[in-house]
Amino acid sequence: MAAELRFEGCGGAQRLLSSGLLELLRPAVREVDQRVEGLRESQLELRQQIDSLAAELCRINEDQKMSLDLDPYVKKLLNARRRVVLVNNILQNAQERLRRLNHNVAKETARRKALLESGILLPGSPSK
Repeated sequence: MAAELRFEGCGGAQRLLSSGLLELLRPAVREVDQRVEGLRESQLELRQQIDSLAAELCRINEDQKMSLDLDPYVKKLLNARRRVVLVNNILQNAQERLRRLNHNVAKETARRKALLESGILLPGSPSK
């Protein structure tokens, strides 16, 4: 014989507030995730262009009749490439955290919705 607890009083307001916060966070997390994805794509494109430019500088240096010292520029490009790769790794980690956060928000929303539909009192909600 199970007693069914219903939402009453402040519990309803708390439930509405928490549901509202979850719904407010979801679009923001999705937008940040999309922007991070776009930034990662541009970082990959930049890395490819740096690689191409470095290869072209090496080819030009080899083809020149008189020796031009392009090594410092190649080194600068390779250093910039290394930094781009580092930023890309940081972005990947941030995007993975955002995806997990989005998943957790969706899971919590579904859990709360199921609890609301079943009429079970949420923990922390005052009973009669």
